[in-house]
Formats: sequence, structure tokens, C-alpha cells
Amino acid sequence: MNQEIVYLFKISMLIQINPQNPQENRIHEVVSILQKGGIIIYPTETIYGLGCDITQPKAIELICRIKGIKPEKAQFSFICSDLSHLSDYVKPIDTATYRILKKTLPGPFTYIFNASNKVPKMVNSPKKTIGIRIPENQIALALVKALGNPLLSTSLPEDLNQIENNTDPELMEEIYGKRVNLVIDGGYGEFIPSTIVDFTGENPQIIRQGKGNFEEFI
Repeated sequence: MNQEIVYLFKISMLIQINPQNPQENRIHEVVSILQKGGIIIYPTETIYGLGCDITQPKAIELICRIKGIKPEKAQFSFICSDLSHLSDYVKPIDTATYRILKKTLPGPFTYIFNASNKVPKMVNSPKKTIGIRIPENQIALALVKALGNPLLSTSLPEDLNQIENNTDPELMEEIYGKRVNLVIDGGYGEFIPSTIVDFTGENPQIIRQGKGNFEEFI
């Protein structure tokens, strides 16, 4: 018997959403799928992401299987709509750090913080840290606002020989259509990921240079 993942929906969808003014009815259609344990591919201002509702453990397990990784070794981020979710999932931060966040978010940055006890155990790394992302993308922000809690996110499986496969929504639907429930077409994606900054030490440390120029803010 084929050990292919059994998904909630048998057929994936490609849905077009206006990147400047997301249609409310289509946002709610996507949210309904997320709340039922669905997995989506969605746009940010950098690369497209693979996401699900953080309250759906089975969906998180499926994402790990798509990526071929164990949950405890995954590098997940929480996509938030604003800084209000910080107190729920991140241990207290100092005023200087908060000011940097206010200057740079929404923006092309992923910030690593010490995770609070409210972060689901299966998405918490052995280091007890979590990535926080507030993308400057109206579709992603509208999804999180309508969902009511962060979106768990990770990058798509990498194909260095055909990088356009992870930037063109139609190609993504062709490639991942049997493994995800919905692909959002919010326009052609970027090739460059977000800049990752680690805030768990005494000073912020850039651990991946991406689209954002963090150094101009410190």
C-alpha cells in the first residue's frame, strides 16, 4: 500500500487573492480550510511559505512529513499580524528590543526569541526558541487577523535546480497539489528569504542575511 499522506481534502485548490486589497470572502475561505486542519502555500513579501493553524497538531505533523523532518528538529516560525502576540509566545523582552521590532516590522525579518510555555511542545525546538515573523504582505496579515491566532510557517522544500518552482503559484500547485490543500496565488514570489536575527543572546545576531538590512536599524 502506498504510504502517501492521507489529507483532509482530496483535491487542492489554486485561489487568486488580490495582494493589495485581499477579498474578504476568499480570506475566510482559506481560514475555514486552516481551521479544519488544512495546509496552505501562501505569499509573503519574500518567498512563499508553507503554513497551517498552530492549534492543529495533525496539520503540523503533515508539514513535517512534507519537509521530511522530525517536529523536534523543525525550524518553524509564527506568522503574526502585529506585536500583540509576543506576550503569548515569547518570554519578556526589554525596551530596546521592542523599539527595534517597532522600527522593522512589518518587514522581511524573522526574529528568534526564547519561547514561552504557551508555545505548543511539538513546535518548540530543543533550544526552547521560536521564530516570529510579521510580513509586509496584506494577504498574510489578513489571514492571521481572520484566523485569530498565528500561522505556523516554514519554507517550501528546496529545489535548487528549479527555484522558479517555489515562486510561481501555478507551478507550486502542480508540484505540491497532492500534498497541500490550497495554494494562494498572490503574484510571483521572491527568490530571497527573510533575514533571520537571533535575539536570545546579549546582543542580536544575524544568522541568515536575506532581503532585509537589519544593521541599519541598530
